[in-house]
Amino acid sequence: MSTDTFPIRRVDHVRHYVNNARQSSFFYQHTFGFSISGYSGLETGSRDEASYVLKQNDLTLCFTAPLRPGHPMAPLIAEHGDFVQDIAFEVDDVDWAYKAATDRGAIGAVEPRTLEDDHGKVRHAAIRTYGNVVHSLLNRDAYNGPFLPGFRAENQPGDGIGIIEVDHCVGNVELGKMNVWVKWYEDVLGFANLISFDDKDISTDYTALMSKVMASGNGRVKFPINEPAEGKKKSQIDEYLEFFGGAGVQHVAMRTDDIVYTVSRLRARGVDFLSVPKTYYDMLPDRVGKIDEDIDVLADLGILVDRDDEGYLLQIFTKPITDRPTLFYEIIHRKGAKSFGKGNFKALFESIEREQALRGTL
Repeated sequence: MSTDTFPIRRVDHVRHYVNNARQSSFFYQHTFGFSISGYSGLETGSRDEASYVLKQNDLTLCFTAPLRPGHPMAPLIAEHGDFVQDIAFEVDDVDWAYKAATDRGAIGAVEPRTLEDDHGKVRHAAIRTYGNVVHSLLNRDAYNGPFLPGFRAENQPGDGIGIIEVDHCVGNVELGKMNVWVKWYEDVLGFANLISFDDKDISTDYTALMSKVMASGNGRVKFPINEPAEGKKKSQIDEYLEFFGGAGVQHVAMRTDDIVYTVSRLRARGVDFLSVPKTYYDMLPDRVGKIDEDIDVLADLGILVDRDDEGYLLQIFTKPITDRPTLFYEIIHRKGAKSFGKGNFKALFESIEREQALRGTL
């Protein structure tokens, strides 16, 4: 039995830096069904940035926007567009975690500090990972406020769609850098390489990529890391790196226990998803065997299915949710399967290539 050398309780929240936090929050509230539960801005004494906290079950998003010219994140938003800047971890001991990470080679972003208000104290630090992404380290055991000190509670309910928690977050890195960051997660955070895919697994006639899935010691946090591979045309990873301006978070997978309900609600609210040919569903019974869901319903919604030794999963991917072809979301429903839909890669990537062709970036 291997020991967990860097205990992480869970993904605490995912923070996006955006040009307009109010509008982003409105979009996620009214399309993805999140409830706005916290706010920080000029009215709460935050002079430099405004933030909205959105929750749905165990998934928390935070959208933050600069309030003044000269804010240090403003040039990064200009470079990347709206982007995921922080995948924050809840840990037992922030000081130990920060020291362990930096002793093992991580670059510190924020040294351990105590944040405090009338609701109690939160210990916080942060380390840098690929691109301009950081991992905050948080412990809020002595805190009972809405999010973090300095935030006031908000009660703007969303009409939830059954999203439960973060399943995994995927990073795209430059050619030749995948193994560098795989080693970083192994050495610094004690992650293990769960699954590897090479360009023979993940390729079409035109594009290819390589991917390794890293998992924390307790298996609760999973981060696939992608890099481009040589292909006849520009891959989706190349396209991402070009339009994002370097390495960054490609997509966040949100877990549901009723994907038909979740996707039906999202489609009704105008969310666009990647689509696969109807022939995909003709071959589905032979490929994945018996499943509980009606295949005609899955075909109507465009939901993909894959099976591994422990069960099956259902998944679907949105089109990019910003103007740039960068950040998108995955909705995933696991019925025992621990894998990531390898059997869907070819159909999925051909779908992405059709979108790239429409954008003129293939």
